[in-house]
Amino acid sequence: MMKTTNTKTFANTRLLPLTAAILWAGLSASAQLSAQPAGDEPEHVTGTNAYPYPTEDPRENDRPGIELPDSVSDKLALLSDEQIEFLESGDAGRFRGDLEKTIEYLEENTPEHILTWVEAMQGVISAQRYDEDRDAPNIALNTDSPMFNAWRLRRPASMDPEREPGTISLGRYNGGGGPPTFGGFPLALTPEDLEAAEVDVAIVGTPLNMGSGWRDSGAQATTDMRVMGRALGGSDQYVQVNPGSVLNIVDYGDIAIDNASTERSMQHIREVVREIGNTGAVPVIVGGDHSLSYSNVAAMADVHGKERVSVIHFDSHYDAWWGSAHLISHGAPVYRLLNEGHVRMEDYIQVGLRSSGPDEAAFKWMRENGMRYHTMAEVERRGWDATLERVVKEASEEGRKLYISFDIDVIDPAFAVATGTPVSGGLDMRESITIVRRLCAEANVVGFELVELHPYLDPTYMTTLNSAHVIKACLTGLAMREEGLTESFYLSPVASEHAVDDYYGDQADYLRHTEALERKDDEEEAVDLDDDLEEAVEQE
Repeated sequence: MMKTTNTKTFANTRLLPLTAAILWAGLSASAQLSAQPAGDEPEHVTGTNAYPYPTEDPRENDRPGIELPDSVSDKLALLSDEQIEFLESGDAGRFRGDLEKTIEYLEENTPEHILTWVEAMQGVISAQRYDEDRDAPNIALNTDSPMFNAWRLRRPASMDPEREPGTISLGRYNGGGGPPTFGGFPLALTPEDLEAAEVDVAIVGTPLNMGSGWRDSGAQATTDMRVMGRALGGSDQYVQVNPGSVLNIVDYGDIAIDNASTERSMQHIREVVREIGNTGAVPVIVGGDHSLSYSNVAAMADVHGKERVSVIHFDSHYDAWWGSAHLISHGAPVYRLLNEGHVRMEDYIQVGLRSSGPDEAAFKWMRENGMRYHTMAEVERRGWDATLERVVKEASEEGRKLYISFDIDVIDPAFAVATGTPVSGGLDMRESITIVRRLCAEANVVGFELVELHPYLDPTYMTTLNSAHVIKACLTGLAMREEGLTESFYLSPVASEHAVDDYYGDQADYLRHTEALERKDDEEEAVDLDDDLEEAVEQE
């Protein structure tokens, strides 16, 4: 797929009279939608275009059929050559239990019974699969509807009062009182705003609703994170860094979603995440279910190049399931990204797996293809500290660009009950915050997503608050990297040791470290003063 370009935004014109503005909006909308080249869209998610990759899970091919010994030849007399071939295939293998007992079954029953048995299996396989004479390959859309693209139509700038590009503060009072935003950060609406304000991080909501298929959806997550996610803003005591003071962070609003079609939503999500990345800002995406990973990571590949971005995927599930009827769901984004070549297998690292899948065949598939994974079984065997060091080391190899996908069900449901598919035995909050902060400080993170937050399932708001702390850990890590605090497992010397006595035997080290930080602060203040003086002289 070719590298994509930004969709052009509307010209910044003076506000027109109402009738003319509406006419201009219609003309501009047509121009905007028609200006999107076909190559910009992942065509295979809609319509009847052929898929550019296998849609059948290759692991299914490993299933053994039924090995037919000569002792059952007479029992197969009524079977056609096609039916015998079926028995020896992996399709019949789906029904096979213990091979020895299956052979006994064949030997003990009549040819008529065997024929009925085989026909029944063939009937089940046929009923499960697509039949072009029976089944519709796609859900039909009403392309004649005048509102076909209304859900993703961007408001023309011509309908707004003229303003200079940049961020917009929504607080009525000093620090609050206006419409809630992520962390209380100012708002940005366009790529021009991001560029003019030199934004470092753009937090964007993506309330995708249909990719889960179980329990509640994530449509309310972005609203609750703005209202209840106060922890997104402010200083981090562990490292004594305030991300909002170091980085220019904005709320980029919510991406439009067609919540009757995950497939249609994928295209627009990818476009908006790509436009954030193209400005140089780090997109931080608040979801929404995990099918978002497909559009988000593909957008990062659009910006940085295919196979140029690595992914660390925190999850209790490995989300590389395949072969189901839906090609986009919260269980399939990993396989799809790999199969379309957006990310190399060896650059996909999974952390926290512990659900009933993958099975041995899937683990074997991951091993043989070079995918790295760190299950909770590894944590149990090696310990958390050793596993943490291994993950950070792998994420930081060769200075690679890193995208972090954080499914909150990697956290134990004791701390994150409001998620679609909770699995016991996960990370606690201290482990989650530590590893995210370290990765964002010590590795070259270019994007982050938090997904599968379903606030309606937790009336205490605790899952939302804990999710906010995870995102805050990422923002803190990014700010630490900006400040040069990238040493392994950095913690502030004043926050981690009072150093009044030499209890641990390293008092002097802590005091020296604190003095070095104070000297650095003094030097930075002196530089700022010099800059202010130079600016004052130039103005005179």
